[in-house]
Amino acid sequence: MASIIKASINLSEIPKDKIITGKKGKYLPITITINDEPDQFGNQGPIVVAQTKEERDAKQGKTYLGNVQVVWTNGDNVAAAPRDENGGQRAASEIEGKDPSLTEDDLPF
Repeated sequence: MASIIKASINLSEIPKDKIITGKKGKYLPITITINDEPDQFGNQGPIVVAQTKEERDAKQGKTYLGNVQVVWTNGDNVAAAPRDENGGQRAASEIEGKDPSLTEDDLPF
């Protein structure tokens, strides 16, 4: 583990039209930024609702949900997730060369 980060979000700021309904529940895509230096309140970055490429290109304003603070780190930084040729994140099964249908889910929930 490289870091422990605590965060808080303002639930009343969540735009209902950005909630995605999936097979296992409802999800809100978010983006968390970790800055090099904390701000005047000790926060090290914002949590915002993730934007589509079209929203970013149109320079639409971000919906801020809250802030994050790094409360512990071992000094190592987390590596960026591997990207595919289109710039999207690759699934762990693709990275490891495994068939996702053969992966066992050992989560207790």
